[in-house]
Amino acid sequence: MRSWRITGFPPTMQLSPDSPAAGRPSFDLSQDEIATVVDLLCCGSAEARQVVTGGMLEVPITIQVKKAMRRLKRRLGLTNLQIGGEFELLDVDDNDATVQGRIDVVFQFLHQFGNEDAYLAVECKRVSPDDNSLNRRYVTEGVSRFASEQYASGHEWGMLLAYVLRLPAPDLVAGIDAHVRRQYGQASQLAPVEKHPDALEMHTSAVPRATSGHFIRLLHIFVDMTPAGENR
Repeated sequence: MRSWRITGFPPTMQLSPDSPAAGRPSFDLSQDEIATVVDLLCCGSAEARQVVTGGMLEVPITIQVKKAMRRLKRRLGLTNLQIGGEFELLDVDDNDATVQGRIDVVFQFLHQFGNEDAYLAVECKRVSPDDNSLNRRYVTEGVSRFASEQYASGHEWGMLLAYVLRLPAPDLVAGIDAHVRRQYGQASQLAPVEKHPDALEMHTSAVPRATSGHFIRLLHIFVDMTPAGENR
């Protein structure tokens, strides 16, 4: 199992400061920056879970997670990254008025400010061990948006935040892993990494990109949202 570096977590969270390096490409992300995002997503999800109600869908859950992350960011005094949502993807090289997609959550660090194409994308999906249709959509409407380069074109990293509606999580992950391998090949299997204390499971996978022939590294974060699974 690969060790995943986490910068900090309650009760002594100390998120790493972001200092742009001269000449650093805006698409690049350091391990500290990725770990900071993991902290915010996991801790924000844990806080949001307290106000999530039975039957709540992805969009309102994600709004609560974003609000919790922004509160945490404010408490920590972090001014070197911004958290956005419903981020519109626009092709500025044509005259088509179509929006190519809307990303659920995006993070931009200081060295990415000013470049709308530079961000860390997070796609949010509900999943459950007893609902195969949700788990398929995690792949066909989540992983696929990164593989097709609809999201994060040219980026090395993307993330998926899975709202687990029912336990156990390991059975759920095994099913999603099977879907991913069927769709993208054995090399794309989910590999476990050391999880954040506020995550149920964390895995990485390398998925081939449709147009470039390169791979994008995806981090799959499974968090407890079982209150939303009640009364379904």
